[in-house]
Amino acid sequence: MSENTRVWFNFFTTHQFKVIIAQSGETALQLAEYKMPNLIILEAVLPDMDGFEICRRLKTNLNTKDIPIIFVTSIADTPSKIKAFKLGAIDYVTKPVHQEEMLVRIKNHLSIYNLQQELRTKERALRKANQALQYLARLDELTQIANRRQFNECFVQEWRRLKRDHLPLSLIMCDIDYFKLYNDTYGHPVGDECLRKIAKMIDQIVKRPADLVARYGGEEFAAILPNTTIDGAFHVANTIQTELEKLRIVHNQSAVNEYVTLSIGIASVVPSSEWSPEALVRVADIALYEAKAAGRNRTMAKTFEELCSPVVNYVNFEANSYEKKGRLLVANRL
Repeated sequence: MSENTRVWFNFFTTHQFKVIIAQSGETALQLAEYKMPNLIILEAVLPDMDGFEICRRLKTNLNTKDIPIIFVTSIADTPSKIKAFKLGAIDYVTKPVHQEEMLVRIKNHLSIYNLQQELRTKERALRKANQALQYLARLDELTQIANRRQFNECFVQEWRRLKRDHLPLSLIMCDIDYFKLYNDTYGHPVGDECLRKIAKMIDQIVKRPADLVARYGGEEFAAILPNTTIDGAFHVANTIQTELEKLRIVHNQSAVNEYVTLSIGIASVVPSSEWSPEALVRVADIALYEAKAAGRNRTMAKTFEELCSPVVNYVNFEANSYEKKGRLLVANRL
């Protein structure tokens, strides 16, 4: 260590700075990345490389690019100063240097650096909080599964993807039978617990990475099943019905069973320009209402071909209940 370096070392340590000395450019680069100092004082000329190259490498390294760099050198020409500032230095001090002046410069730059670090920390925390809010905005607060908003986004996204890949998309709509009576009989807190149990059960069954289970509204749940045929969707629905039976959630006011049951509607199609995502939802809805009209506690499926092969099917539905007729509108191919 040179005498001049020793003088500066003692001066800085006297003012409560922890100082690390690097005798070469390579050592400086290694120490900067390993120790992550709050500020670097850099000589323009070093034995193995010039300070400008060191500055350039520090500023192009993601780990060290934000560390403030002060040049202290006997090179006083304007082009060198411009070069240093263009490389990212925050200050350029020419020798001889007054110690008290240098101390003030360092403290000012450290103050700015610390404020910038605080700002970056707050920005990271804000981004994290925003991500958490976005995540929560897509969850149903009660059941902690996807909400209607996330369902809509995912459904359109999968429709477009499967339309491009010419693969089937199935949709399952589930509705808890006589749930209003359940709430009236056992109270809303018990009703909420019932919703949570059923949501958890369905979510555990429909678990492929691309699948999505959502609370569609009230006591209604929906499951998006990409690359799944109507037979595959039927298998999933039957599993849901079987697992619900195992839960044995008592419902003394149900007209179909002593336990809580589900009516389920299924629709499936290979997405194309001929159809829309909304059409698949409507077909699944029709299947669900058919299941309810047929006595509840059952699964019904509908294909687009069944519903949209002209007027005959419209007449058949017209002969059934007003509820189904009001939801059909088949005459213009959904």
